[in-house]
Amino acid sequence: MTPAGAAKTADRAPAGLPAARRARPLWLWAPAGTVALCVSVAVAVTIGPADIDVADVWSVIAAHLGVGTTAGDVSPLRDGIVWDLRLPRTLLAAACGAGLAVCGAVLQSLLRNPLADPFVLGVSSGASTGAVLVVVLGVGGGALSVSGGAFLGAVCSFALVMLLSHSLGGTTDRVVLAGVAAMQLFSALTSFVVLTAADAETTRGVLFWLLGSLGGAGWPDVWTGAAALVLALAVCLGHARTLDAFAFGQDAAATLGVHVVRTRLVLLCVTALLTAVLVASAGAIGFVGLVLPHAVRALTGPGHARLLPVCALAGAVFLVWVDTLARTVLEPKEVPVGVVTSLIGVPAFVLVLYRTRRSR
Repeated sequence: MTPAGAAKTADRAPAGLPAARRARPLWLWAPAGTVALCVSVAVAVTIGPADIDVADVWSVIAAHLGVGTTAGDVSPLRDGIVWDLRLPRTLLAAACGAGLAVCGAVLQSLLRNPLADPFVLGVSSGASTGAVLVVVLGVGGGALSVSGGAFLGAVCSFALVMLLSHSLGGTTDRVVLAGVAAMQLFSALTSFVVLTAADAETTRGVLFWLLGSLGGAGWPDVWTGAAALVLALAVCLGHARTLDAFAFGQDAAATLGVHVVRTRLVLLCVTALLTAVLVASAGAIGFVGLVLPHAVRALTGPGHARLLPVCALAGAVFLVWVDTLARTVLEPKEVPVGVVTSLIGVPAFVLVLYRTRRSR
């Protein structure tokens, strides 16, 4: 059997499964998800202390894209609120949600671990350490930004995980164990630096970033995150049939003609780098990459050619609305996005596990 045959086998659902568990064609989900995402972005940008309607939002966007003129009743202040504050933040939320969901789906299949998420490789902890070193200790001498320090920390953490897993045998279980070890190490380093060198105000700012925050989003973050997402999604979709073959295990995938070691290394690097880019821009936002792949898999089936695009759309819509809730529920205060995703994600994950148990 070839990887293509494995993909077809993975796509088929037994007749006894509920309708929600049977595979749906991508053309049913993709248009609906795209429309939901566009509507979500348009509406989310209007929500906030300043009352701005959807028509004004589209007018501002059209004017900045050179396809129209800003309406006369849209003041420069509102124009700045839409274009410089809310729109980049909302688009970065969409990119982060999509990227984390895709990474979670890939890692759950690649590592054959339903609890795998984008942070299982220690990327989040490494990014936190890098950011703290820049903010608290001033590493880089001002030439290195918080995002830059977070990205370098994430890359160092992933390199350590790959080194440890290779020295321990390189199996999927060893990758997970190495990720846990790196996560604990960098978390301890972060806590040590904060407790010994940071003042109260710096500690509060660092904690807010560590819990996930999109408050400082700008257009450079949006372009970087979107470019990383598109490239990573293209690579993962190119390996969709191979990921389907991994559902039968590494040995079975090898007999189907899959180069297991090379494929696993490529996909681990791609997901780690995408996660590093997103964490560097927005901090650690948990549960998106853990819960959404399970929920989407129940709708589309296990085939990755459908699963990955729908995960991206679902993750984008989900995080757009979570971020909107986080910045408005306690106005004028703002709740870290990671706190809201955890509060929503834990009950949702329990529900997914319960429904999965009932369907067996």
